[in-house]
Amino acid sequence: MAGESDLDLGSLSASQQEALRQYLDVTNQEPKDAIPLLERSQWNVQIAIAKFFDGEGPDLLAEAQAAQAMPAQATSIYETLADDGLGRARQPRRPRTEPAPRVVPQPSVIYHTPLFIAILFAPFRIGYKIAAGLFQSVFYVLSFLPLAIRPRLIASSITKGLRQTQGRRMLLPKEAAQRFRRDFEEEYGVKGFPFFEGGHAEALDSAKRDLKFLLTILLPPEHDDAETFVRGTLLSPDVVDFVKDPSNNIIVWGGNLLDSEAYQVAQEYRCNGFPITCIVCLTLKEGSTHMGIVKRLVGPMTPEAFLAQLRNVMAQYGPDLDGVRAQRAEMEATRRLRAEQEAAYERSLAIDREKKRKRLEAEAAAAAAEKKAREEAEAAARLERQRKQWREWRAATLAPEPDASVKDAVRLALNMPVSTGQGRVVRRFAPSTTLEELYAFVDCYEVLQRRQQGGAGGDDNDDDDNDDNDGPTAPPEGYEHKYEFYISTVMPRERLEPSATVTVAQKMGRGGNLAVETLGEEEDAE
Repeated sequence: MAGESDLDLGSLSASQQEALRQYLDVTNQEPKDAIPLLERSQWNVQIAIAKFFDGEGPDLLAEAQAAQAMPAQATSIYETLADDGLGRARQPRRPRTEPAPRVVPQPSVIYHTPLFIAILFAPFRIGYKIAAGLFQSVFYVLSFLPLAIRPRLIASSITKGLRQTQGRRMLLPKEAAQRFRRDFEEEYGVKGFPFFEGGHAEALDSAKRDLKFLLTILLPPEHDDAETFVRGTLLSPDVVDFVKDPSNNIIVWGGNLLDSEAYQVAQEYRCNGFPITCIVCLTLKEGSTHMGIVKRLVGPMTPEAFLAQLRNVMAQYGPDLDGVRAQRAEMEATRRLRAEQEAAYERSLAIDREKKRKRLEAEAAAAAAEKKAREEAEAAARLERQRKQWREWRAATLAPEPDASVKDAVRLALNMPVSTGQGRVVRRFAPSTTLEELYAFVDCYEVLQRRQQGGAGGDDNDDDDNDDNDGPTAPPEGYEHKYEFYISTVMPRERLEPSATVTVAQKMGRGGNLAVETLGEEEDAE
C-alpha cells in the first residue's frame, strides 16, 4: 500500500521491528498508525496493545518503567536485519489477517452424579463455591486497576467468571439469537436493530456468500462498559443508520456471553476485552478466500470514532469486495445470457422437431392414404375379376330356355335397368326355375348375349366362341357373390328375394312382368 511504501521501515532496529511485527499480528493495524503508538509506548508491545484496545490514557509511570527496562540497541543485529548480504534492505513481512473461524456451538454433555458421590463430595462443592465467590469479588475489585494492566490480569478471568454463571438454558443457534434480540430490546427499550436472526456460523456463511461485512458484537451483561457502549455508541442514530443502509453491505450478529455460542465465539476469536466488536470480511488482499478478522473494536467509544473505524475498514477492503461482486454480476449475466441462448436454441430445436414431426406425419398419412387407395383399387380390380369369373361360370351352369312345346313354361317380361341399355327382355323359364337362378340369369344376361352373338358370328370366330362358351369350370375360390340389383313385381309391387327353394312358378304362375332395379334406383323409388 502507499502508506507502507512511504515509511522507512529499514531505519527501525531489530527489537523495534520485532515489536512492530507482534503488535501488527495482534491488532492488524496499519504500520503508519502503529509506529507512532509504539513510540508513545516506548516500544513496549503489551502497553501498546492495551492502549489500542482499551484506549490511550495518561499512564506516564508505566511508560517510564518500560523505558528503563528497554535493552540497549544492538548495532550488529540491526545491520544484519537491515541487510540481507546482497546490499538490499530486507522488507518486513506483511502480517496475515487472523482467520475468522466458523464456530458451531457444541452441545454440552450433562453428567448426572450418583447420589452417594454427590452426598460424599457435598462439603467440597460448598467450599469450592465459597472460594469461587471470594475470587470473583477479588477480580471485581481488581477491575478498578488502570486500563494499561487490566487485560494482563483480569480480562480472561472476568470472561471465565461470566461463563460459569449458571441459569441460562442452552438453545439452538437460531433460538439463542432470537432470545438475545428479545432481551436486547427489553433491556434498552429499542426495536428494529438489524441483528441477524440465526447462528454465528450461518451469519458468517451469509457474509462470505454475499460478500458483506460481518459485525460480531459480544456483550457481557455484567460488564461495566456494556450499557455505555450500547446506549452511547451502538444505538446512536448515526451508527444505526449506517448499519441499516443496504449499500454498506453489513450483517450484524450479536451474542450474550452467558450463551454457549457467544462464549465459544469469544474464545475462538481470542477476545481480551469487552464489550467487543469484531469486523469480519473476505480477505482478498492476501490472495486467500477465507474470512478474516480485519478489525477489533474494544470497549466504549464515541459514535464518531466507531463509524470512522468502520469506514476505514470498508475503504480498505470494500473495493476488493466490489470487484468480486462486479465479477460475480458479470458471470451471472453471462450465465443468464447463455441460459437464454440455450433456451432459445432449445425452442428453435423444438419448433424444428415439431415441423419435422408434422411433415413426417403428413408424409405417413399421404403414404397410408396412397397405400389404402392402391389396396382398395387392387381389391376392387380383384373383386371385379372374381365377379366376371363367377358370371362366366354361372352363365355356363344356367339351364337353356325351354322349347315352345313345353306347355307349363313360365313366360316373364323383365324390364332391365335404363343404365344397362338392354330394355325389355322376354324369356320363357321352366316351372322349376328358382328365384336365385332367375337372379343369376339377369346378372349373366350380358355374358349370355355375348356368347349367343359369338356363336352366330361365323367360322372365323369358332375358336374364340368355343373358349367363351366353355367358360371357367369352377367359381372363384373364396368369393361370395352378391347381387347388386333387386327383382320386383309391378302390380302389386313386391320385391322377390334370391331364394334357392322358391320357384318362379310359385311367385308368377304362368307369367308376368318383372322390374329389375339397382340398389340406388330402388332406394330412390322408396
